Amino acid sequence: MADLVYPQLSYTIVGILFEVHRRLGGNFEEKYYQRAVEKLLIKHGIKFSKELKANLSFEGENIGKYYLDFLIEDKLVLELKTVPELLPMHFRQVKSYLKVKQLRLGILANFRGKSLIYKRVLQGVNSY
Repeated sequence: MADLVYPQLSYTIVGILFEVHRRLGGNFEEKYYQRAVEKLLIKHGIKFSKELKANLSFEGENIGKYYLDFLIEDKLVLELKTVPELLPMHFRQVKSYLKVKQLRLGILANFRGKSLIYKRVLQGVNSY
């Protein structure tokens, strides 16, 4: 496990995601999963920022902005979805967040359906 990025933190976050899906199922809007995840992050004492604005700069000027669902422990991005399936654009979105925030790890989670689908997204590695 030495090559995994933040293995313990990732394990805890994924456990929270599975608990939310187990308790709510897979039929709600994304905002309700965000609220449930937030409650469990607080319960577990995990430091996070929610709906965090991240500016995109070019040659010293702001040219755009992103909003991350969660920044966990200033180490990883957590992006939640409720879509029929995860698509390459969702992975590109997380990779953009990682680049803008200069982070190495993101977790992309899809709550729609009978089971939770999650993927670890690493900066500099093709995940799709």
